[in-house]
Amino acid sequence: MTPPLVLDIDGTITRPDGSIDPRTFDRLRAWDAPVVLATGKAFPYPVALCHFVGIESLVVAENGGVVAARDELSIEGDRDAAEAVARAYSEAGYGHGWGALDTVNRWRETEVAVSREMPLRELERIAAEHGLEVVDTGYAYHVKEPSVTKGRGVSVVAELLDADLAAFVAIGDSVNDVSTFEVVGTSYAVANADEAALSAADRVTEAPYSDGTFEVLDRLE
Repeated sequence: MTPPLVLDIDGTITRPDGSIDPRTFDRLRAWDAPVVLATGKAFPYPVALCHFVGIESLVVAENGGVVAARDELSIEGDRDAAEAVARAYSEAGYGHGWGALDTVNRWRETEVAVSREMPLRELERIAAEHGLEVVDTGYAYHVKEPSVTKGRGVSVVAELLDADLAAFVAIGDSVNDVSTFEVVGTSYAVANADEAALSAADRVTEAPYSDGTFEVLDRLE
C-alpha cells in the first residue's frame, strides 16, 4: 500500500540551486496517498505549490505555526511575540536582511524569519528575553515559540485526515524536520541534511536534495 508522505520543501524537493525539481509535479500528482508539505516558508508558498502540482492542500507552514487540511485552518503560533523580537533586534541596529520588499516575511502569521547573513547571537539573546527560540533551518533564522513545531503540525493534519501517524513516511533535511521524524512511522534524511536531521532520521539516502527524495519514492512505490 502506498504510504502517506510528509515532505519538506527547501533542500528536499529542490535542486542544489534552490529551485523546485520539475519532476516533483508529476510524481506527487500521481502519488496514491495524501501528501503533506511541511515547510518553514510562509503559508502562501506551500499552498501555491499544492495548487500548481494539482494535489490537495495539506500544509504545515512556518515550522508548524500554520496548519491547513480539509478546509480547516489552525494558527498555532503568536506573531506579536515574534514581531516584538524583530523590533528589539532592529533597535539594536539590525534588520531582517531581506530588503525593503521582504517577501520572506510579508505573509507570515506566526513567526519572523531573519536572513542568515545577520548576527545570530544577538538575535538569540533577544528572542530568549521574550521567551522565544531561534531555529536555523539552513535557509533562515526563524524566531518562534518553542512549542510550535512541524511535528505538532503534522499531528494536527493526521487528526484532521483521521489517519494513523505511524503510516506516514517523512523526508527532510534540517533540524526543523526532527520533530516530524519523531511523530511519523518512518523518516528519511536526504544526504545533504544537517547533522540534527541525519542523526534523527531512521534512514539516510545515498543521493542529496531532490534526487534523494526520488530515491525514497522509488523504494516506496
